Amino acid sequence: MRPRGPLPRGPPGVSAPLQSSSPRRVRAGSYRAPCCDKLYTCRLCHDNKEDHQLDRFKVKEVQCINCEKIQHAQQTCEECSTLFGEYYCSICHLFDKDKKQYHCEYCGICRIGPKEDFFHCLKCNLCLAMNLQGKHKCIENVSRQNCPICLEDIHTSRVVAHVLPCGHLLHRTCYEEMLKEGYRCPLCMHSAVDMTRYWRQLDDEVAQTPMPSEYQNMTVDILCNDCNGRSTVQFHILGMKCNICESYNTAQAGGCRISLDQQ
Repeated sequence: MRPRGPLPRGPPGVSAPLQSSSPRRVRAGSYRAPCCDKLYTCRLCHDNKEDHQLDRFKVKEVQCINCEKIQHAQQTCEECSTLFGEYYCSICHLFDKDKKQYHCEYCGICRIGPKEDFFHCLKCNLCLAMNLQGKHKCIENVSRQNCPICLEDIHTSRVVAHVLPCGHLLHRTCYEEMLKEGYRCPLCMHSAVDMTRYWRQLDDEVAQTPMPSEYQNMTVDILCNDCNGRSTVQFHILGMKCNICESYNTAQAGGCRISLDQQ
């Protein structure tokens, strides 16, 4: 059963800065693509027009938009001093406006900062906000997985990632869309938000909805998706409550049966 009313958006501080500042456009020039030797002002424009992708790390040359001089990739034109970008990364060859970017050597790409607000979790292998240090569930190399909603890459995405309580990642936009239809992680079925208030609401509804007499003594084995515990509980059409953590995020793990001493 899906609880009535709008779902909560989760506790603050669970949005990861897993947002790459990818080399999208040379602000005052063009990339010379090493793969096809063509000039493009935008990496995505190249990828959309060509039948291959531009490898940002192999970019060696840029052309100035003012003097048209082709030169080694650098922040300022060596001929006319035109500034190609307020921010420049010599590893990613990123030219961009100043967004407090920083290059993370562990991620291998640039992230939107400021750097002092983030740390890199070596097990998860991604950058997270400082307020998540020691307060998130680690999953090894979690950012190297695709978003389970849209199946697109998370690690290099320009869309902010959202860390679920179970440790799995979704694009923030995909997370918001998911909450319109349900409340569970699409990978492990753990509750993606704090459902306590809704479970108490469901307690009241169960109490006010007695089952027909033929079902009142019926029990069922359940598996809780939140605590992974197993319980034997009274069957109810509105939901079966875990005896361990009191969650209704449960699944039936066996057939219904009537207690022998009550038959």
